[in-house]
Amino acid sequence: MTDAAFAFGLGVGTLNAKGEWLEIFYPQPVLNPSAELAAAADHCDSGAVLTPEQLREIEDKLTSAGETELAAFANRMRNSGRPAAAVLLKEDTAPGNVPEGYLKLHLLSHRLVKPHGTDLTGLFGVLPNVAWTSEGAIDLEELPERQMAARLRDEVLEVSCVDKFPKMTNYVVPGGVRIAHTARVRLGAHLGEGTTIMHEGFVNFNAGTDGPGMIEGRISAGVKVGAGSDLGGGCSTMGTLSGGGNIVLSVGQECLIGANAGIGIPLGDRCTVEAGLFVTAGTKVAMLDSEGNTVETIKARDLAGKNDLLFRRNSANGAVECLTNRSAIELNEELHAHN
Repeated sequence: MTDAAFAFGLGVGTLNAKGEWLEIFYPQPVLNPSAELAAAADHCDSGAVLTPEQLREIEDKLTSAGETELAAFANRMRNSGRPAAAVLLKEDTAPGNVPEGYLKLHLLSHRLVKPHGTDLTGLFGVLPNVAWTSEGAIDLEELPERQMAARLRDEVLEVSCVDKFPKMTNYVVPGGVRIAHTARVRLGAHLGEGTTIMHEGFVNFNAGTDGPGMIEGRISAGVKVGAGSDLGGGCSTMGTLSGGGNIVLSVGQECLIGANAGIGIPLGDRCTVEAGLFVTAGTKVAMLDSEGNTVETIKARDLAGKNDLLFRRNSANGAVECLTNRSAIELNEELHAHN
């Protein structure tokens, strides 16, 4: 019997003219599949296109394992004639091909794993750059001919974007969320129940929210926003892929990042960043006591992950200041105790 595995997916997708995968849709990805379920795909090459005979064998094994919904899906794929793939990830290792990469993105958007909950090393190099159109995914080399064919039918082939990542809602719509502009949420985003993404909100892959919360700003790759936190219009979080360095950025619970503000450090719980203020790791911050006097000036990186902070800019001299519901002296002692 097959040993315990990390994830399983049975999907239908799109190939280019060379027989290479462009994308895969997994209607029911499984995290930590049972040994019986894993055995259904143990003999399959994750990057290969399944033959009708293989799909029949998988269907029979899934039926024997009591996985009736997946078995029915295998039957529908076999009868459709569409390219199908079965992926069994025995361990959580870096994706080695397009079907494996898409399975991991589905795990995130299906809320089966949270951001940073699966190894996505090298994903950019695995996924092809694709034209996402009104006729589905199209290889960029094949796009001009498809556009001409559409024109000759007196139609226009609508190209919504050219990217390695499709929009999430073409693959999964998690329950209990609102998304005003679906093109601004990539597959691989993790949206907790109660999350609202307004028109200017953006959520990258391997990023997202615990929910509930209102997102009117940018959640960059690798950033997770805690429950009850709001991101104001036009605000930004620096991603771990661009500018975040080795620090994994996150926003704690019940935080507010004001309109057009931003962070380059992780925030603890109940923190506020004033509208228009961007706090990076190297920003010099004046720590204020309860009477508004400066106790010490430190770099913002020293406040990473601390709770109950208010970051603001002094309107008279432009200095970045930080207040807390504890005195700055107590907070300063805590900072030095960890040095």
